Amino acid sequence: MRYSLIRKSKSAITGLLVLCFLQFFDITAFGQVKLPQLLSDGIVLQRNAKVKVWGWASPGEKVTLSFKGKNYKATTAQNGKWSLTLPAMPAGGPYTINIKASNRLTIKDVLVGDVYLCSGQSNMVHQMSLHNITYAEDIATANYPQIRHFWIPTTTNLQGPAKELSEASWKSANPQDVNNFSAVAYFFARKLYNEYKIPIGLINASVGGTPIEAWMSEEGLKGFPATLATVEKNRDTSYVNSTQRRAMAAARANSQKPVQEKGLTGAVKWYETAYEPKGWRSINIPGYWEDQGIKDLNGTVWYRRELEIPAAMAGVPAKVFLGRIVDADVLYINGKQVGNTTYQYPQRRYSIPAGTLKPGKNLFVIKVTNNGGKGGFVPDKPYYIEANGQTLDLKGTWQYKVGEVYRPASGGNEGGINLQNQPTALYNAMVAPITDYTLKGILWYQGENNAGNPTEYKKLLPALISDWRNKWQQNLPFIYVQLPNYMEVNYLPSESNWALMREAALQTLSVPNTAMAVTIELGEWNDIHPDNKKDVGERLALAAQKLIYGEKNLVSSGPLYQSHRIEGDKIIISFTNVGSGLTAIDGEELNWFAIAGEDKKFVWANARIEGDKVVVWSEEVPNPKYVRYAWADNPDGANLYNKESLPASPFRTDK
Repeated sequence: MRYSLIRKSKSAITGLLVLCFLQFFDITAFGQVKLPQLLSDGIVLQRNAKVKVWGWASPGEKVTLSFKGKNYKATTAQNGKWSLTLPAMPAGGPYTINIKASNRLTIKDVLVGDVYLCSGQSNMVHQMSLHNITYAEDIATANYPQIRHFWIPTTTNLQGPAKELSEASWKSANPQDVNNFSAVAYFFARKLYNEYKIPIGLINASVGGTPIEAWMSEEGLKGFPATLATVEKNRDTSYVNSTQRRAMAAARANSQKPVQEKGLTGAVKWYETAYEPKGWRSINIPGYWEDQGIKDLNGTVWYRRELEIPAAMAGVPAKVFLGRIVDADVLYINGKQVGNTTYQYPQRRYSIPAGTLKPGKNLFVIKVTNNGGKGGFVPDKPYYIEANGQTLDLKGTWQYKVGEVYRPASGGNEGGINLQNQPTALYNAMVAPITDYTLKGILWYQGENNAGNPTEYKKLLPALISDWRNKWQQNLPFIYVQLPNYMEVNYLPSESNWALMREAALQTLSVPNTAMAVTIELGEWNDIHPDNKKDVGERLALAAQKLIYGEKNLVSSGPLYQSHRIEGDKIIISFTNVGSGLTAIDGEELNWFAIAGEDKKFVWANARIEGDKVVVWSEEVPNPKYVRYAWADNPDGANLYNKESLPASPFRTDK
């Protein structure tokens, strides 16, 4: 808008005046004092630390802030920004902040407590509502008005750090609003609040499926020249816009192809009760269709089954649990659409209105769309109907028919730029605007999207920590989640990128003022978004209690590899964080230890606990050199813990 005005002006001088005018007043409402989104009703200010308050107004405008019986004054600078600093205060509230200039503003329900930035990708995003079956009671009983959550909407900026966030607000933990809290962050805050009775503020800047580079500033990426080259290229708006236009044109061309969805083009649709099925074949739910006789199909597959509904389950509200489906689905019952999901990750939990189910035969039809990889119903998930206190299993044999087959894309690479995955994009838009705000610490849950290059991640994670500390000009405590177990179990010693990612996390503990939550047993083999968010949040809180709140005698972590020595045919391993002692949590022999000689050909090993050490050996390796523990994508059942029931971190000695 600024530049179009300049072009239309009659002279360069007029254009320059217009540009300067807009630069001064684009966010100040023409002299009216404006506050950043963060400084709004329900805010939590950091206790026991100086707190910066800022906003915008006309250059030279006098601003007076009144808080707790004292006045603080500032004068707006030529760039339209004013700021002032509040003195360190003890925890307390609620208070009111009044701001006066050419207009008056009031910030109500202000608390003073501890403020944490919660960031990362989808497992930090996942709201309580997505886990409302597991945590139904936690949601229903949420009554923590002094736990506040500020959700930053997903926005991107490739041009540089933004001044302000998208519209957002503070919410307190009650049965309605807690549904939108990050589940990990909520359980972290609840544990700390119950322990210390101090208000907790959670600022959530997290976006699913994003790499760590997107969360770093340009300065923070100075040690990564290839990534900086991408930053520079993306700064060229003509390049970005032309790339996006080509991608949109390709998408439009594909969308203009004739619709071939057989299930929706006939006179009678496949989901209608009047439809008479012909040529349908048998298939099992759960399971992927590529594993059941359909080869490499991207497209739509329709599933159909008639179910006998008992009278006691009919005529009343019901819930249908359809586990997880790759990628998208639409559920029809008795000819009516009752639910749909457009992507693969959410668990399918559909509410069925009263009167939908009838006694006797009911027609269930599910249209499944898959765009790549294996399509269908993820195994080892819940598949059933629940109504009136009774359940009916949906697993078993269904009938299927292919509705549409997608042809492979032609014309080369016509994909656009995924803006949220670009380096600096999320830092610029979602983090930079809050770097003036005083924090207690940072929580980080990310890494899945960088698992393809774990070696680089070993440099990137410490670089992110340094970058953010520089931006905040605080040596902020940084507490992060080590990735949990995920994917299929491999029953032979093997290499693993996810194990390397966990090693990257473990090595980052060498950065001062950091702590790590080990979650090696909290994952699910078939879900990158495991349901257990409570234990993750509470382990982060345990780490904070020791690192931040000074509980030095608290056992806040499971055993961490410290050193080893070789004695004959055995390797003896020492640990930190043994707590009250080492134990096999299930009472069985220790497992997931592997041993190798100089050739690094690992075999499973025997292992036993001797005091605060573990002794490892194998008759196959008389001259051992290296040892690994839980070195796999999914070391299911890894059982080395301390007696405080915290798991040992995976590790290896063959660096």
